Amino acid sequence: MDADGLGHDGLVYACAMGIEERIARRLGPTVRVGLGASSGIPAEGRLVSFGIAGALKPGLPIGTVIDATRVVDEQGAVLWEGSPLGVASGQPGTILGASRIIDDPEERAALQRSSGADAVDMESGPLARAGRLAGCIRAISDTPERELAGLAKGAKANGDVNYRGLVAGFVGSPLQTTRAAHDARAALKRLEALA
Repeated sequence: MDADGLGHDGLVYACAMGIEERIARRLGPTVRVGLGASSGIPAEGRLVSFGIAGALKPGLPIGTVIDATRVVDEQGAVLWEGSPLGVASGQPGTILGASRIIDDPEERAALQRSSGADAVDMESGPLARAGRLAGCIRAISDTPERELAGLAKGAKANGDVNYRGLVAGFVGSPLQTTRAAHDARAALKRLEALA
């Protein structure tokens, strides 16, 4: 185990985006699964869902690290449950595995009520369904009060940067998208601190 409690004992860090993957490489073997695990799930290894997530629960500040104990679907059915991985700076919580980006504050509130989840991402659900999930380490990058705005268009399905989408996002809502980019950078810095 290292200083943050993240051992390298057979764990494979599964990330949606290239920037998350670059950070996770410092922790051990990684694989980029794309948004919603659209690039596929590796055939072997104990998987850790690693990256950024959106808060569903009010009061979770940008940069909060969730060391999940549960992954649920939109109705609250448990897809995975286990012990936290022991991230010293993390807090236990529940991740909602969604099939799409959830950015509307009212939808976030409804999903928080129906699922009981603290945060949402698109990869933890498919990884949990694969039956080899060892845990989730997710840093909060956006909240119901601080949405993704145009940043939601900034990634391709395979996890590469979508430069056209980013430009369109900044043109469509420049202030909100700039703030969202700053928030995402803060969340990624928290993940870097773990590595």
